[in-house]
Amino acid sequence: MINLQGVSLQRGGRELLHNADCRIFPGHKVGVIGANGCGKSTLFKLLLRQLDSDSGRVEVPAGWRIAHMAQEVAASGQSALDYVLDGDAELRQLQRQLEQAESVAADGHRLGELHERMAAIDGYSGPARAAQLLDGLGFSHADQQRPVSSFSGGWRIRLNLGRALMCPADLMLLDEPTNHLDLDATLWLEQWLQRFPGTLLIISHDRDFLDAVVDAIVSFEQQNLLLYSGNYSAFERARAERLAQQQAQYEKQQAERAHMEDFVRRFRAKASKAKQAQSRLKALDRMATIAPAHIDSPFRFSLPAAEKTSDPLIDLRDADIGYGDEPVLCKVQLGIQPGRRVGLLGPNGAGKSSLIKTLAGELSPVRGERLCGEHLAIGYFAQHQLEALDVAASPLLHLQRLSPDASEQSLRDFLGGYGFVGDRVFETVKGFSGGEKARLALAILAWQKPNLLLLDEPTNHLDLEMRHALTLALAEFPGAVVLVSHDRHLLANTADEFILVADGRAEPYSGDLEDYKQWLLGFNRDRKDRDRKRREENKDDGAEKPVEDRKSQRRAAAALREQLKPLTNKLKNIEQQMARAEKKLAELESRLADESLYSGGQQEEIARLNREQSQQRDVLEELEMQWLEISEQLEAARAD
Repeated sequence: MINLQGVSLQRGGRELLHNADCRIFPGHKVGVIGANGCGKSTLFKLLLRQLDSDSGRVEVPAGWRIAHMAQEVAASGQSALDYVLDGDAELRQLQRQLEQAESVAADGHRLGELHERMAAIDGYSGPARAAQLLDGLGFSHADQQRPVSSFSGGWRIRLNLGRALMCPADLMLLDEPTNHLDLDATLWLEQWLQRFPGTLLIISHDRDFLDAVVDAIVSFEQQNLLLYSGNYSAFERARAERLAQQQAQYEKQQAERAHMEDFVRRFRAKASKAKQAQSRLKALDRMATIAPAHIDSPFRFSLPAAEKTSDPLIDLRDADIGYGDEPVLCKVQLGIQPGRRVGLLGPNGAGKSSLIKTLAGELSPVRGERLCGEHLAIGYFAQHQLEALDVAASPLLHLQRLSPDASEQSLRDFLGGYGFVGDRVFETVKGFSGGEKARLALAILAWQKPNLLLLDEPTNHLDLEMRHALTLALAEFPGAVVLVSHDRHLLANTADEFILVADGRAEPYSGDLEDYKQWLLGFNRDRKDRDRKRREENKDDGAEKPVEDRKSQRRAAAALREQLKPLTNKLKNIEQQMARAEKKLAELESRLADESLYSGGQQEEIARLNREQSQQRDVLEELEMQWLEISEQLEAARAD
């Protein structure tokens, strides 16, 4: 078993653990939770022996194989499939040994031993298993052959996750595995982890994901590790009961309960008998019950809305949505009225982000109309919103730029609800964590008082307490909301209705999230069946051709290569441009990270570098889109 006894640890002058004890038995699946910066990732480093504690004992069984998910991946020309295969170190070693043994004078006995070992570890199915992992994580067949360097940061994190899952392990350590996953990939990962036979420790801020996977929770509380039996919901109830018994917190707890119960009453009076409304009502009742578990949360804020509004706020009429001449969604009819609350559902790549970009005005319809109300005020949180922050500015300065006449105290009071208290409002964004940047981006959005919130994966990098505060704030937001999220708890408590984005359409969905989960599993099964049948048909077509046609086959293959040569040359050219763009972006990021740049008097240079960085990211994104389009053309031509 894993045994931590009397462990104390300081990092950067902060005491993360003080005389902490914790025991985790083999085969248990444990969620590790706590506020950002409390030491969750540091705990993993202790278990990996990358770090030593200041005192106490950290014991992990000596013979255990440990798999862990790296948070960064260097750009390389290696294919995605090979990168994931490298997760199984023994398999890769055996492959190299076999290749070496077969290239020299054959040693039959040695070859036999190697093949026997390959069979024992199920090594021959390794490439197929790696391909299945990549498929589950949202990589297409063409993507699996792409170089790692051609993927964006979020997709590279998915590759790290696939590599960790590929590793045969007795102990698996996963740090925020769902941060860059959409809902279908998250559901697939849930099922995979449920079948995992070893011991699992997983850091996650997705409560529904934890509920589905873990059977215990380790919570960082006051420099100690407290172990709770059951999933995250059981932890909330147990902690709420414990806190409710503390007299010093009693009045604050009752105020929180009264606040939640009042909201439930007001919502109950307005709720129709529709399935979505009733489902949300039950969720809100549950939120009131577990409110004391979040009584010591540092986050308390609301989302004010613009005083003026229009009806409708936005109206899409017969809109074809996408890039270039090939739309991903056709004939979209969608009107967003004041107070409407919509969750966008759909499989990976179906067009959810394209739809929300079109609503935001960042993407023009290929055909059709986007009509805006006179008093439309959009608050748009994009997946890459954090990159738009000025790394040299403080949270206070970000808001002062928006409202130069606002008093410093009012701005500080507002930022305090998002966890920026005391001198933290003066610190530059450069040193912020991903969670702190996400909180600031939400604060900037809220300060502008929108009447329509467009949120594309707003919970990435947010911890559980901030997600809880955001859920409460969105529940009471009086404006309209359109939301894309893999966080089912947020969806259930924010959206009153769903739109299903799939098969080139965006249409109302009458079911709830449990119905959608079953629909999505069936959709993915059907897609895999179609892909398998197509591969089998292609294989059969090749087998049926007579031997005498081999010359004509070769001639046809040569003709096809010649025909596709312009596309393949263009693809190589784009890959070279991508490599140059990535190099330029890395140079800009390195320059922006130089502390001497912010010593004073270089504001124009900082602004210029930020503009160049933004432009270079746009260039890289456009090149990636071109790469994908040409790759799909090549794949289609070869299939024909």
